[in-house]
Amino acid sequence: MGDTPPAPPKVRPRPGRIVLSSSLLGAMFLMATSAIGPGFITQTTTFTAQLGATFAFAILVSVLVDIAVQLNIWRIIGIADMRAQDLANKVLPGAGYLLAALIVFGGLVFNVGNLAGTGLGLNAMLGFDPELGAVLSALLAVVILGVKKLGVALDRVLIVLGLAMICLTVYVAFVSQPPVGDALRQAVWPERMGTDVFLATVTIIGGTVGGYITYAGVHRLVESGRGGRGNLRAITQTSVTGIVVTGVMRVVLFLAILGVVAGGADILAAPNPSAEAFHQAAGEAGMRLFGMIMWAAAVSSVIGASYTSVSFVTSFHPWLEKRRGVLVTVFIGVSLGILLLSGQAPNTLLILAGALNGVILPVGLGIMLWVAARRSGDLLGGYRYPRWLIAVGVAAWALTAYMAASSLSGIVALWQ
Repeated sequence: MGDTPPAPPKVRPRPGRIVLSSSLLGAMFLMATSAIGPGFITQTTTFTAQLGATFAFAILVSVLVDIAVQLNIWRIIGIADMRAQDLANKVLPGAGYLLAALIVFGGLVFNVGNLAGTGLGLNAMLGFDPELGAVLSALLAVVILGVKKLGVALDRVLIVLGLAMICLTVYVAFVSQPPVGDALRQAVWPERMGTDVFLATVTIIGGTVGGYITYAGVHRLVESGRGGRGNLRAITQTSVTGIVVTGVMRVVLFLAILGVVAGGADILAAPNPSAEAFHQAAGEAGMRLFGMIMWAAAVSSVIGASYTSVSFVTSFHPWLEKRRGVLVTVFIGVSLGILLLSGQAPNTLLILAGALNGVILPVGLGIMLWVAARRSGDLLGGYRYPRWLIAVGVAAWALTAYMAASSLSGIVALWQ
């Protein structure tokens, strides 16, 4: 009596079981919510309206390629336990600075589109002026990224935003009553194959693992102390799960739009096809839901683009690392300034960013595969990287290199 009761025994994870901590979940959702932005919603809507149920095939292929790309990049950076730019500089002096410059510029331009999406989302949800909505969302992103306990706040916010987007879209997909059986059949046996299907496939691959997006989560892991060979299994699981979460959102959004298109609605004729699809599916409530989904997707992409872009420069000097909060604020402020002052439409800027992302992906992936194939002895601590995974990565690199060549036409079209 009065004695302190013995502490309960600690519950250890079972062998072979991986516990997804807040930092692992945060990294996973940072990657996923970075990919799920205004461009993601617009692309999915457009291709669903153009291809119908055949778009299911493009989604399936893109998910497989995305896994091959992300699995290699995350494993290599995670085992090396250093950020991509530092690893690239060790492979070829100066390569890290080039990669960082491409990432930061591409992320900055994409952030303009992300902030525009926040304004459109708040306009559809609450009737706010789009410019005011963008300003308020930019301030919110600065607060989230600048709080003292950055890691915990960032992880929790991204998890909530990611789950909210999926749940809201599931409701609209249920209401629109899509032909699920036809979509499942065409995912493995499409009724048509042509350049339009291939274009859709390579476009959504670039939108999922292009530019800064594929590095977002793994940089978060490294900075939270979850890198190194001891965390290899957790890194592998988290990287694949991040792609799966993105794929689930893509499938659910596809089904929501497909139900409307299959019903005969011509959403591409509307000024905002995505908003029109949600309106057709659920009336005025659908418009409000679209606004909530668009805003959540856009503001989480603002956070992802800002966090990841800044993480590509802070390791170059301790002075930069100490002023991370200032750099994030400046990054978001410059993006907002471009949106408010530029005479160019956000869509035009997004073409340039998309072309850059098409170039960045094979450059970064090529460097990482070189580390795995030729520099594992010193940069990966002697880890024997699986040859089959390198082969899969090289196949994905060949496809992304083709995408890079194709994306250059976007720059030519932009300046013409």
